[in-house]
Amino acid sequence: MDGNFETLLYEEKDGVAIVTLNRPEVLNAFNQQMQTDLRDLWRALRTHDEVRVVVLTGAGAKAFCTGIDRTETIEDAYLGQSADPVSKAGRVSTAFMYNDPGSDLNPKHNDLWKPVVAAVNGMACGGALYMLGEADIIIAAEHATFFDPHVSYGMVSGFESTHLLQKLPLGETLRVALMGAHERMSAARAYQLGLVSEVTPAEELMERAMWVANCIAASPVLAVQGTLRAIWMANELSRRAALAQVSSLVSLGTEYDNIEKGHSSFKNERIDWRLR
Repeated sequence: MDGNFETLLYEEKDGVAIVTLNRPEVLNAFNQQMQTDLRDLWRALRTHDEVRVVVLTGAGAKAFCTGIDRTETIEDAYLGQSADPVSKAGRVSTAFMYNDPGSDLNPKHNDLWKPVVAAVNGMACGGALYMLGEADIIIAAEHATFFDPHVSYGMVSGFESTHLLQKLPLGETLRVALMGAHERMSAARAYQLGLVSEVTPAEELMERAMWVANCIAASPVLAVQGTLRAIWMANELSRRAALAQVSSLVSLGTEYDNIEKGHSSFKNERIDWRLR
C-alpha cells in the first residue's frame, strides 16, 4: 500500500502496519491534514489484506498525541472564519450541525475492524482520547500520562469523555474530565484502572506492542475480526441484546478449514506463551 502521508509515518512488518503520528514539533497534535491522512489510511486498510493488525504510536519520546492543534483549529475554526466550513472542526453554521474530528481520526468510525494496538510513549491528552477510545489494546511506557484539559480552557469535554467512559469507571472519567489541566493520570494508575493493559520501560514499548500485534496477526483473520466485532457490540449493547445477535457474528467468522488447522495445531504444536 502507498504509505506516503504528510503527517504520518507508515511501514509494514509481517502483517502488522506500524502507524506513527509524525508532528513531534507540536507533540503530535493533530491538524486538519493529520485528520485527513488518518481517514484515508483507515479506509485504505479496509481492503489491504496484507495488513491484519495495526500498531499506533507517536513520534518522539515526549508525547503520543496532545489532541487537536490549537493554533490551527482554535484560532481559525472556532475564533475566526475558516475558509472551508465543511472541513473545519466544530460548529458548521448552527449549534445543531457539528463536525466531529473523530469521524476522521477513529478506525472503527471509518469501518476498519482490524485490531489496533496503541503504544503510548508520553503524554496522551485531549483529542488523543478519541484514538485511545477506539484502540483495542493500549500499552504504555512508564512515563506516559493521561489527562483532558478541555474545561481548563473553556471547552466542553464531550466526545473525549464519552470515549474514555468506555474504558474507565464513571468516577474516574469525571475526575479526568473535571480536573482538566490540573492533574495527570500516571501510567501506573491507568494500569490499575484498566485503561492500559501493560506498562513497560520506554525502550521496550515498541517491542512489547509488536509482540502483541504479531500474536494477533498469527490467528485467522475472520476469527479475529469476528471476535473484535462481537466484543465491541457487547460493550455497546445490553447483555441480552448482544447475546441475541452474537450467533450471527460467530457464524460469519467461522471457517471450518481454520478450525481444522487449529485443531491440528492444538494436538501437535503447543504455543510458546508468556505470563503477564
